[in-house]
Amino acid sequence: MMASNPTTTTTSSGASASTLLQNSGSEEDLQNVMDQRKLKRMRSNRESARRSRQRKQKHVDDLIAQVGFLRKENSQILSRLNITTQHYLKLQSENLTLRSEVLDLTAKLHSLTNTLHYIEEISGLVMDIPQIPDPLLKPWQLPCINQPIMASADMFQY
Repeated sequence: MMASNPTTTTTSSGASASTLLQNSGSEEDLQNVMDQRKLKRMRSNRESARRSRQRKQKHVDDLIAQVGFLRKENSQILSRLNITTQHYLKLQSENLTLRSEVLDLTAKLHSLTNTLHYIEEISGLVMDIPQIPDPLLKPWQLPCINQPIMASADMFQY
């Protein structure tokens, strides 16, 4: 063991006190170096964790922004879908009305044709009465004047 005066005493192993002080100094230096490395590693780990938290926060912020964008886009798509559906339902209703009118007019035309045939039989006059196709069997052969279809430009926006 070491004595109270490190410069003149010797230990039981025969080493002088000054050698122990040098060893003790290098142990302290070694401990200081280890502490500095530990402190440096701890700071580096903290900085790395801080950067990781920043990246994570940026990723979360980007995801939140993307959710907002997608919700807005979804809302716009739903709005366009609703408008298109309303437009479709309106056209479907108009189409049903027109089909009904075609059937009514065809029935009237058949009635008038039958009346003309009856008048032809009674009077003995020969009339040129065209045959009228059945609109339910062949709707594309209706006796209609060919008219171009004029569609409004906004109909094709949807």
